[in-house]
Amino acid sequence: MYWNGRRLRPDRAITALLAWLAGTMLAVTALAQSSPPAPPEGEYQALLVTYGPGEVYWERFGHNAIWLREPARNLDHAFNFGFFDFDQPNFLRRFVQGRMLYFAAAVPTERELGWYREAGRSVRVQALNLGPLEYAHLRDLLLEQVEPENRDYLYDYYFDNCSTRVRDVLDQALDGLLAEQFRTQAEVLTLREHTRRATERDYWYYLGLEIGLGEPVDAHATRWDEMFLPGVLAESIEEITRMGPNGLEPLVAEDNVVFEGTVAPLPSTPTPVWPRYLAAGLGLAALLILLARFAPAILGNGLALGWVLISGTAGIGLLALMLGTDHAATRPNINPLLLNPVALLALVPAWRVFAAMVMALGVVAAALMAAWPGGQYLVDVLAFLAPLQLVAAGMVWRMGVRRSAD
Repeated sequence: MYWNGRRLRPDRAITALLAWLAGTMLAVTALAQSSPPAPPEGEYQALLVTYGPGEVYWERFGHNAIWLREPARNLDHAFNFGFFDFDQPNFLRRFVQGRMLYFAAAVPTERELGWYREAGRSVRVQALNLGPLEYAHLRDLLLEQVEPENRDYLYDYYFDNCSTRVRDVLDQALDGLLAEQFRTQAEVLTLREHTRRATERDYWYYLGLEIGLGEPVDAHATRWDEMFLPGVLAESIEEITRMGPNGLEPLVAEDNVVFEGTVAPLPSTPTPVWPRYLAAGLGLAALLILLARFAPAILGNGLALGWVLISGTAGIGLLALMLGTDHAATRPNINPLLLNPVALLALVPAWRVFAAMVMALGVVAAALMAAWPGGQYLVDVLAFLAPLQLVAAGMVWRMGVRRSAD
């Protein structure tokens, strides 16, 4: 018998299995005790479930689902739009091209909520105050969307993701109530600011996103657009009130955090993290300067050209991402001025002076464009790349001038 790839004695395997079952039962029992009570026979309940951020970088944005409970139909499922299949045809190519297929599924709620509890992620449950016709409309929409012929959709990180799908289904069931209130309501944060606050704890993931994301995520948005983030959707529906049989009523009848996660919640606004990138950029640039001054020329020059090769190749990749894929949030983008493909001409001795000028001017141009009001946010990327690019440009210039003199 094997467990996680390691051979176990049968008695140890049975002990491990019993321990796992006991832990699962305890988690389910605790969750049942803290969740809203199940509706009686003949009644129904619709709830928005919001899961907090997780430890893994792709879990930083949180997640959500719609939980329907209707005993008469044996319905107690979470409708979740966040599934994808590694075995789908051309998975890697679709991922690179921005054409990932996600799908919706209805999962028994005990199982779904148990996953998130075991991962240490918070679980917030908001009971929705829906009339019979609204509930029936929501139920029918969700059941239709998990049918095999309807469940797949082309995923977009900001404009068609698991949270916007939940938002849109709720909006349809409520006859456009969410759109009416939030499509014209000004943003609290831009899409980039939401992205920054969700990922700032992950050094390289954060920087990679800042390099890849272009001006679209800095453009003015609306509260409707901000609901790509599950937490924003949960906060927004709290604001909705409407006329009911007893006068003005909130859409959210009850709001409970049924499990406090072990992962820290997202900060309300992004933290300025540019000093850490400036320190890293200045440190690497200082290393290049010291090598150029004290190491053999072949080593210092080789490292400078190595950086040119890395940054120029990254720039080609960034242009390919912008121009050759469906990742709409990447274009237009100023960052190819910093990761400049033209700098690769420095690998040709005769072109080094020209390449050095292009590298230096690219940094200046990017800084000026970033300073333009309403422009692309570049502070973190500039802090990291500008020192390296300018020092490498100086070293490449010196190599080119020396060659001309020789």
